[in-house]
This record gives sequence, C-alpha cells and structure tokens, in this order.
Amino acid sequence: MYKNEPIFLQPVFQERIWGGKKLKTEFSYNIPSEETGEAWVISAHPHGPSIIANGPLAGKSLADVWNEHGELFNKLPDNQEEYPLLVKILDAADNLSVQVHPNDQFAREVEKVPYGKTECWYVLSAEEDAELVLGHHALSQEELAQMMDEGQWDQLLKHVKVKAGDFVYVPSGTIHAIGKGIMILETQQSSDITYRVYDYDRTDGAGNKRELHLERAKQVTTVPHQDAKTESKETTIGDLAEKKLVEEQYFTVYHWQLNGKASLKLTQDFLQVSVIQGKAAITIEGNSFSLEKGSHFLLPSGVQEYVLEGQAEFIVSHA
Repeated sequence: MYKNEPIFLQPVFQERIWGGKKLKTEFSYNIPSEETGEAWVISAHPHGPSIIANGPLAGKSLADVWNEHGELFNKLPDNQEEYPLLVKILDAADNLSVQVHPNDQFAREVEKVPYGKTECWYVLSAEEDAELVLGHHALSQEELAQMMDEGQWDQLLKHVKVKAGDFVYVPSGTIHAIGKGIMILETQQSSDITYRVYDYDRTDGAGNKRELHLERAKQVTTVPHQDAKTESKETTIGDLAEKKLVEEQYFTVYHWQLNGKASLKLTQDFLQVSVIQGKAAITIEGNSFSLEKGSHFLLPSGVQEYVLEGQAEFIVSHA
C-alpha cells in the first residue's frame, strides 16, 4: 500500500478575523471567503484533519491513516502517540493577535492534550517593512505581569522586520505575532493551544472583543526572553540545493531548491513535502507524479529512492 506513491493531501481552510484572499490568488486554492487566514495543508489534528487525495486510502483522514496504517510511518504497533506535526500556510492580511504557547508538560498537565506548541516559520512573502512580534523586554515574571496588566504593549513587545526567504524558530514560551502583509509556511507540533496576550482591541462583527488569556500566558512565557538560535547547513544533491533550516527536538525542516534533476533516498520514517514555487515531477519505481505550487504530500516509509525533476522550491520536514 502506497509503496511507490506519494500520499497527496487536501488542505483544510480556517477563516480568521485577520485573514485575506492570498491563499486563492497565490496558491489557487478554492477558499471559503476573503477572510481565510490559514490552510492546514498537512494535518491530523482534530480541529482540521487533512483528507487523503489519491491511492487506496483516498477519502480517509490523515489521522485515521496514522492510527490504522502505522506501517506507512514506520510506527510500531504499540505506539499510541498522535501524529506529531502540523503544517500550515498563513495569510496575514492584518496583524495576528500577540500570543504564546505552552510546552508539552504544561499542555499535558493543564490542558490535557498530548502536545504543547513549538513552531517555526518560513516567510513566503512580505510587504515592505512588514514585521513580526518576537519576544519581549521584561526581565522578571513580576515585570512581565505588571506590563501586561497595565497594557504597556509598546514597551513590552519586541518587533523584527522580515522579508521573503527568512526563517524564524519559535520555541514554546515565546511571545510572538505574525504581522500584517506576511505569508508564511509554518511547521509546528500538532497542537492548537493559543494563549492570546493582546489583540489590538479589535472587535468582531458583533462588536465583541476576542478573549484574552493573560493568566495562562504569564505562567508559560519564558522570562527573560531568549532569542532562538539555529544553524543552517547547506548540501547539494544532484541539481537540488538543500538548506537545513532547523534541527531541534520536535522537527527538522529543510528548504529545497530544485533546478534540474536529483536522485534521493528516504532515510526518515516518513517525509512531509510542500511545493511553494514552480513545477516538478517525482518518480518512484518508474511511476511519475506531477507537482506544482500548492501541492502537499507525504513520502511513506515504504519509499526507498525517488527522483525529483523540474524547477521548483520546497519546504520539507520530518519529526
């Protein structure tokens, strides 16, 4: 089953108060509205599981396939853990709320869910002078609490300008927000826990402000803030330039630039692949599959070798 096939996935869309229409204009997705903020493109999370688009398991959710066909992921039969990762594309037509996520221990003990949320961002596009919130200036828990309670957001929050091609690693406990005019591909733990710190006093269509979670945020925020450092490593395989963006506890993420042909081996239990530019083909045991911008697929553990050919750009990850 799927021995010689990639497993293609259909995106799940999430409408957000800050969303826009770039998921349609940039990726040709059939979005539900012009306030579509997120495409969950590789997901087994219950809030938006991806559906398999091809092969013998077409129509099943990735969560069901993970649970019922562990052999595709080299998963041991007694492994009861949930699928570990979640990949999204986000279109920030407006600023996202300032937020923070808990670590695994807090998520399990307090929220009763399996994973906290460490994430990372590859910037697909950014308007001129677009910026993120990344970190804070408080030097103690007491100072953090006081500045939050008094709404001293200009003094508390750190801002960072970004451009297309930038990569940002965001460990749990990091206060952060994606700014207006930025599109990112996010690779994260499979978690949907968000503690909202500040939302610019926005209101929804009914005039209601969104809920904040300041007490939980104070509990999980790392103080003082520490800038996450990652070391990239570059390798060339045939006509493919591979840049390892991060290799940490929860995931390893790569950027691939393909300009021609490359023969590769699958050395991981399975691989997550997103095409972010261009067109290509993947050939496995003589069977070829076309790839284009906006394609997302898994290479299951039965794949040993594969060939990529074309002009394309990928973000690739594994647990």
